[in-house]
Amino acid sequence: MPFYHKLGKFPQKRHTVYRKENGELYQEQLFGTIGFDGMSSLLYHNHPPTIVKDFVEAVDANPEVAMEKQLRMRSFMGYKAAPKDDFLESRVPMLTNSDVTLVLSAPKKSMRDYFYKNADCDEVIFIHEGSGKLRTQLGNIDFAYGDYLVIPRGMIYQIDFDTEENRLFVIESRRPIYTPKRYRNWFGQLLEHSPFCERDIRPPHELETHDQTGDFLVKTKKEGILYSYNYASHPFDVVGWDGYNYPYAFSIHDFEPLTGRVHQPPPVHQTFETDAFVICSFVPRLYDYHPDAIPAPYNHSNIDSDEVLYYVDGDFMSRNNIERGQITLHPAGIPHGPHPGAYERSIGQKETEELAVMVDTFKPLKLTKQALELEVEDYYQSWLH
Repeated sequence: MPFYHKLGKFPQKRHTVYRKENGELYQEQLFGTIGFDGMSSLLYHNHPPTIVKDFVEAVDANPEVAMEKQLRMRSFMGYKAAPKDDFLESRVPMLTNSDVTLVLSAPKKSMRDYFYKNADCDEVIFIHEGSGKLRTQLGNIDFAYGDYLVIPRGMIYQIDFDTEENRLFVIESRRPIYTPKRYRNWFGQLLEHSPFCERDIRPPHELETHDQTGDFLVKTKKEGILYSYNYASHPFDVVGWDGYNYPYAFSIHDFEPLTGRVHQPPPVHQTFETDAFVICSFVPRLYDYHPDAIPAPYNHSNIDSDEVLYYVDGDFMSRNNIERGQITLHPAGIPHGPHPGAYERSIGQKETEELAVMVDTFKPLKLTKQALELEVEDYYQSWLH
């Protein structure tokens, strides 16, 4: 994160005595990354966060890869992923490599019976349908349609949904998620040319502190295995914290598009980055304003990256017959471009109302067995018509 944040109460000096009214010490915890060299926050708990009462089970949650290698343009009907009650059971991994797994999810119920922690990955949860509250150790964040929820690895959380109609696109990243370097100065502040600024980023605003002991089920994913432990105290027992490592929300509707006289390349849509892939937001915008501009994207070859698009809403100008929640995969090594008629059709158009999330990976993506069940079989032939 590019800025410092704090909630609750904590001592003026780090690593010093801090007592409750009854004289007991609060329990300090450094929540840090990349050894002691990355972003971190300092937490103060009512109880030690280390007391495990018993081990429940371990379940293999690794994606089942159906195809190690592929060189074909593909598409998947995301809304055919069946809704399920449980938050974790609803996750349908679609595409994966050693850096990232792209997941569809349609959970019907809020997380009530357990807490979750992804110790492998930062998570970016895009809210396609639904609203509610992300509840974490460091505070709560309200969310709605169009929000990205960025949850750093190791963060214990629950999600409360307002209804049973929820659709999520989840990006599980084994590499740290950052705002793009070119948007920031060397202090970390977002610059004037950035398509969003700190005012658009919503950190936790409501610290939920429980002083409870008992049995609290925490499911933790590590190396693809989902471990379940009963802890002796409520995970949300933090009375105060400060630092740079915390969850936050950013709305795709707050992304301000960068436009030009002629068609701009995909990096102008970049929203997040890692050293292994990028995430971009395609949003409503004015088209190019050169008198002879062709707004539709030119044909281009993916030589070094696989391109995935998750279609959210609107009329995506370069594609024909696209539905909400549909996913396309254009793999590295072969060219792709606008569908027949789209190139010519775009000339003279003034604006687009499209909404989509793009993920470009530098390593090839592998298809899962679940993805094949949702595939549009003849998509690769759709440039014939």
